Amino acid sequence: MECNRCEEPSVMHAAYSGAHLCESHFRESVEKRVRRRVRRDDLVSPDATPDNPQTWVIGLSGGKDSVVLTQILHETFEEDPRIELVGLTIHEGIEGYRDKSVDACVDLADDLEIRHEVVSYAEEFGVEMDDVVEDDPENMAACAYCGVFRRDLLEAYAEKLGADLMLTGHNLDDEAQTALMNFLEGDVAQIAKHFDASLGPITDREDQSEFVPRAKPLRDVPEKEVALYAHLRDLPAHITECPHSSEAYRGEIQRLLYDLEENHPGTRHSILSGYEELAGIVANRYNGDDEEGADLRECVECGSTTTRERCRKCSLLEALV
Repeated sequence: MECNRCEEPSVMHAAYSGAHLCESHFRESVEKRVRRRVRRDDLVSPDATPDNPQTWVIGLSGGKDSVVLTQILHETFEEDPRIELVGLTIHEGIEGYRDKSVDACVDLADDLEIRHEVVSYAEEFGVEMDDVVEDDPENMAACAYCGVFRRDLLEAYAEKLGADLMLTGHNLDDEAQTALMNFLEGDVAQIAKHFDASLGPITDREDQSEFVPRAKPLRDVPEKEVALYAHLRDLPAHITECPHSSEAYRGEIQRLLYDLEENHPGTRHSILSGYEELAGIVANRYNGDDEEGADLRECVECGSTTTRERCRKCSLLEALV
């Protein structure tokens, strides 16, 4: 099959749009969607100047998503003195898994000549995920612990690095899965929180004072297209699944969405579009614009912002002692 835009052989067929694209036009399509999302979400502050640049910290895991995001953003802003990119890698302490992905992060950062920081659970918390999985005092899935610890370090180090934005490599499949999970669980408050965390444009930066604003410029691109882009560009991505991954419910949702997308192309895009609109409606109520909004306070243990006396991270670490 030939590319719709030229006579070159097609490397990808997007059923949701009907497009057949050659390698060149496919790469252009992915890059265009990422850059369009950057513009739509107003990620470049009007106050950013060469003398007062924005610092964008990218959660760089070494997987295909964060590697592709970093590559595209670097090429987009390499000649723009208003934006400085910093890669932030979290080492969870998973033998035979994370070391290889950290190597991929180092290779990419060296190749792009961007600043790169690596922090670990062992240094910050005195624990490693392999040990947590073995002990599991709270009888939870490994991802539950890891998600709390990783988010805490990303937020804390984004602040330490003076970040104006924290960017993550969540793709369209990730976002559609999360949207559907929150809806099926009836978790309206979480829907609002997800909007605040970056499903909506960052327009009022003063309202983001408690946390570093987050953004997901890759969320319009399906997972398979991200993987193909990484392959075609021979990027140093470590494409393998975490050995402790056990999110059974998300796996069910993932399979459900695969089937729906196969039979009804465009389902993921429709879910995310509707979710964004719904999240914007409920965000005002659940993000503190009314009397029912949760009060934010400092954790009595670590001082991080939380809605509890002791934050979730500190509670989990206490249980591990």
